[in-house]
Parts: sequence; C-alpha cells; structure tokens
Amino acid sequence: MEEELKCPVCGSLFREPIILPCSHNVCLPCARTIAVQTPESEQHLAAGGGSGGDHADKLSLHSETDSGYGSYTPSLKSPNGVRVLPLVPAPPGAAAAPRGAGPASSSLTCPQCHRSASLDQRGLRGFQRNRLLEAIVQRYQQGRAAAAAAAKCQLCDRSPPEPAAVLCEQCEVLYCAACQLRCHPARGPFAKHRLAPPPAHPGAPGGGGDGGGGKGAGGGRKLPTCAEHDLENYSMYCVSCRSPVCYQCLEEGKHNKHDVKALGAMWKQHKAQLSQALNGVSDKAKEAKEFLVQLKNLLQQIQENGLDYEACLVAQCDALVDALTRQKAKLLTKVTKEREHKLKVVWDQINHCTLKLRQSTGLMEYCLEVIKENDPSGFLQISDALIKRVQVSQEQWVKGALEPKVSAEFDLTLDSEPLLQSIHQLDFIQMKFPVSVPPVPLLQLEKCCTRNNSVTLAWRMPPLSHNPVEGYILELDDGDGGQFREVYVGKETLCTIDGLHFNSTYNARVKAFNSSGVGPYSKTVILQTSDVAWFTFDPSSAHRDIVLSNDNQTATCNSYDDRVVLGTAAFSKGVHYWELHVDRYDNHPDPAFGIARINVVKDMMLGKDDKAWAMYVDNNRSWFMHCNSHTNRTEGGVSKGATVGVLLDLNKHNLTFYINGQQQGPPAFENIEGVFMPALSLNRNVQVTLHTGLEVPQSVKQPKLPNN
Repeated sequence: MEEELKCPVCGSLFREPIILPCSHNVCLPCARTIAVQTPESEQHLAAGGGSGGDHADKLSLHSETDSGYGSYTPSLKSPNGVRVLPLVPAPPGAAAAPRGAGPASSSLTCPQCHRSASLDQRGLRGFQRNRLLEAIVQRYQQGRAAAAAAAKCQLCDRSPPEPAAVLCEQCEVLYCAACQLRCHPARGPFAKHRLAPPPAHPGAPGGGGDGGGGKGAGGGRKLPTCAEHDLENYSMYCVSCRSPVCYQCLEEGKHNKHDVKALGAMWKQHKAQLSQALNGVSDKAKEAKEFLVQLKNLLQQIQENGLDYEACLVAQCDALVDALTRQKAKLLTKVTKEREHKLKVVWDQINHCTLKLRQSTGLMEYCLEVIKENDPSGFLQISDALIKRVQVSQEQWVKGALEPKVSAEFDLTLDSEPLLQSIHQLDFIQMKFPVSVPPVPLLQLEKCCTRNNSVTLAWRMPPLSHNPVEGYILELDDGDGGQFREVYVGKETLCTIDGLHFNSTYNARVKAFNSSGVGPYSKTVILQTSDVAWFTFDPSSAHRDIVLSNDNQTATCNSYDDRVVLGTAAFSKGVHYWELHVDRYDNHPDPAFGIARINVVKDMMLGKDDKAWAMYVDNNRSWFMHCNSHTNRTEGGVSKGATVGVLLDLNKHNLTFYINGQQQGPPAFENIEGVFMPALSLNRNVQVTLHTGLEVPQSVKQPKLPNN
C-alpha cells in the first residue's frame, strides 16, 4: 500500500495532499514547484503579490473550457521524471503587463496523466485538501514507527535487544544492524537471501488492526469545515461540482441550480459503489493469485521436464557413444587381424628366404673349394652331380621369389563421412518434422489409488515426446467386464471418478489427442474398489436443525420435530451393512433408520414420502414405513445403548433391519432398485453414532414375526 501513499513528484509520503481535477493527488509544496507560467503569455508574474511562494499559493485552477483541463505540458523533466518549469520572478521594477495583453496566467500539470489546467486568483488553496488520504498517511506513519519500535533483534546479547533493522525472509529471523553484519553477512550462502524491513505493526494500515481509525463517523476527529466558510461544516454534496458543500454555500446561490444531495446519503452510496468495484478487483486478484500458482506449478513442471529431457538426452547420446565404442572395437579387431596376417606372411617369407640363402651360400662355397682342387679324375667323379645341384639351386630362385608377398599398406578405408554428417545433423525431431498424433501416455501407478467407491488415476507423457498434446481422454469400463466409456476429457493429468460400485474391479485406460488426431491407448490399469463402505453423515445435505459431531459420525437435533440426515455414500450395487448406536434416548421418541434418495424430504419423519424406506422404532415396537404406509409391526424397541443394523442387499433388491443383532421380521422391503443413500431421522431426544466399514453379518438370530 505504501506506493499509493507516495507523492508522484517527490516520491515521499504525501504532505498536505491536494486533489487535482484529474482526481490525482500531489503534495501542496510539490504543487508550488510544478505550477508554471504558460508559454502563451510570456509575461512575468506581478511582483506585488508578495514572495514567489505566496504568489504560487494564490494560483488556482480555472479551466479554459470549464472542464478543469488545459492542453499545455511542460517540456523539462525533473530527476524523478516529473515535468517541471519553475516560476519565473518578475524583473525588478517591472510594471504591469503591456496594454492590450491579457492578465498573466499560470498552469499546473498533473505529474501522472500530464493534463494541464490554468489557475485563477485563489491560488493553490482553491484545491480541495484530501483529508482522508492525509489521515491514512498519518496512521501509516504511526504504525510504521510503532512497528520499528516493537520489532526487536532476535540474536542480540544485549538486554533489552536492539531494534530490528531487517528481516531475512529465508531465515525468518529479525536482525539489528550489528547482528546482521556478524551473523548474516552478504556473502557466501547468505548472498542470495532477501532482506526486508521489519514487519508492519498490527495497528498500521493493512496490518490487521484498526490503527486508531476504527471509530464511527466523526469518532472524536474534528469535523471538516467548508473551505470558503470556515465556521460551517459540510452538510450536503453537490453532484454537479462533485464536491461537499455547506449550508451557506447553498444559501449564497452558487449551487442553486445544481443537483445537491445529503452528504451522508452520498457517502453511503459512494462507499457501496467502491465496495462493489473492489469486489471486481478482488475477483481479479483471486484469479491473479490462482494464475501465479499455475505459473509456479508450470515452473516446477518445466524444471522436472527439463531434468527428464536432459537425462533422456544424456542416455541417448551415451547409447550412441556406446554403439560407436563397440563398432570401434570391432574395426580395431579387423585391423589387428590384418596386421598379424601381414606380419606372419612376411616372417614366413623371411625364414624361407634365409634358409634358401644359407643353402645356396654353402653350396657356392663348396663348389669353389672343389674348383681349387687339381685332381682331374676326382673332379670329374663329382662334377656332374655338383652341376645338377647348382642348376636345381638356381631354379629355386624363380621369378617372384625375391619379391614380398604382401605390401606394407593396409587395404582398409573407413568411410566415416556419412556418420559425421548424421552426427552434425542430429537434432530434435519436432524441429524437422510436422506434428503427428501424441505418443502413448504413461500411467503413474504409484499415484493411482482407490478410496471407498472412487478411483484416482494419474498419467504423464513420456520424456522427449516431440508432439504437442491438447488433452486427454480417460475411459473406464462398468466394473463388470463391459464396454469402456469416456469418463473424462480435458488437459489435467490427474482425475478422480466418484460414484462407482463397491467391491468391483474396474479397468481404465487413457489416450492423448491433438490437432492431428487421437494417439494410441495406454496400458490398462486394474483398480479394485473397497469391499465395504466407509462413510459419515453428510453435513452439506442435512436439515439445518441436525447437529453433527465426532467427525460427522454422531448426530442429534435441535428440534422436537423429526429431521433427516443422509450419509455421504451412495449405493446402486452389492451388499452393504452399517450400524447405528443409540447414545441417548429420552421421552420415548420414534427415530427412523433406513435408506433414501438424494431428494428426500428432510423436515419430517423418514419414510413418510415416496423417496425413503425406513424402520421407525419406539421403546417397545418397530414398524416399516414407505409412502406414509405403516406395516409389519414387530415387538422389540430401542433404548440407550441399543444397536440398530441396516442390511441393504441390492443383488436381491431387499432391505433388512436388526435390533441388537436380531432381525426385525422378514426383509422389510423388496424389489427396490436405483441409487440409495443411508438415511436417519430423529429429534432432540435422540443421539446416535454411525459405525461403517462393517462386514455383512453371516449369521443372525431368528427373525421376530410381526404381530397380526
């Protein structure tokens, strides 16, 4: 609220605020600053009117068209952004305006809407003082001073503690200046903490108290007097001038032909209009708060989805890296095998050539030694054999024998260019392809649950799903293996379906849709509703005289007449049993127990209309009643401490009653079909407590036969 209490010129709290014709407010001293001489009349203001400040005080507003607004906007700006032209003093000895020129005029420009208005001879005192704003500012200053005095440092060793200077919104601790420097320095983890002024005192405006302003009209405050007649209080309101006037103003005839109304009546009327307008603003503020909650949830969802997307992206890239690593290992194996093969071939060739070379060298040396001998006969004995051996040895060095069988080059060329191009082109699909139907939603089984005869399902879209989703369609079968039917269509990803059958198994599935069509179904989840019903009395549908307590499990009444209250559960299938314990039973009343439809009449005994089936009981006997027809009178009544059991078998379509475990006659009603709610009628002489979640009794006592 503090921004509403600050002057748009000086930026401080209002001092002597005045109301401009455009309904904006400005401090009186600031108004003197922004009151300027109009450019159309370039004369100096007359010096005979006293000091410049006094002269400015005599300036008043008088519009060219009686609307209060002119057209001139000053061209200079003050440091706070407000357009300002200071008053120009008259030169010493300056005479009156030249003959033929009109009287000097001045104007005042609103610093907020920049509308200008000319001023008349009354000066700034012609503006109405905003007494209400002035009082609010005063209360606000008092409240702020009280708050500053009341807020004490929570970490001070001194006694008493020093006044608090700041409040850390994260730590929720008040610090004085010394303790803040010592215990909460603006560095490290504290650097991001937000420090705010100490909290407002409850007595300050907006702080929850009356701030001294909670008195009635007047409330000890001095009543404002008329600006033109100091001795007269305001008593009427001129609708034409939109200002309060006194009795003397009306007598003088200035407001003779104006629409004048009582001040109090207009005060109440305008208060009502303001309240009505505030209701609209309040509704918008509520919508804004809900929108902020939605945006904060969106922030959290974006954060969670972002983390999911990052994790999936890292996983996909890691998978690509793993695949590349595996392929790299395969290719390295191929290179290794090729290298080992080449090495083996070369080594085999080296060994073979070395052996041949050694053999040839030995043969050559031997032949040379034979040639050196001078024994012709001996030479001729071996020469033929040696010649053949040398020829054979020469023939072994055939063409290609002295050439390597393999080359040093590897005939392996890896074509990585297509893969590199694919990696460079790797991007998110939605940036490359048109929108298609959404993928399969993922059911969040940890959030799916059942309670009584209602089921709750939750789902989400898979991470990195590139196709937009406009909504979801949730389908549920009939709990008996029948056809699926739509139970929800919308944008939410959490849905609760009420009013299902107890002790039934339901199958549920969900699919997403967008402008391109409907996506595939999710997996089917199976949900089992409760075997037995847990419920209480329903305060929203009970008669206003019904009094509920004990978490809506105990009921009584304020009236001596019978009043009806229903249970919170509704049954249309299965077998259900509940009991009611009589806590108090005075003066022999006739409480009635049974079932009813939602639109049963609630201001008379249960069973008197055609919407209820009941057993009403006194201290000796019981009767069945439907459509005000009394049947099957049976001996056996209730008293304090008695227990009444109700057995609703919708498989056999009948209703049975028990008192203290003994069946009251045959099944009370047969051939009942539809949707029924547990019901009870009682008056102030009875109090009962409801017990639910009970198993259907397997063995009961023999029923009492009704009296003929």
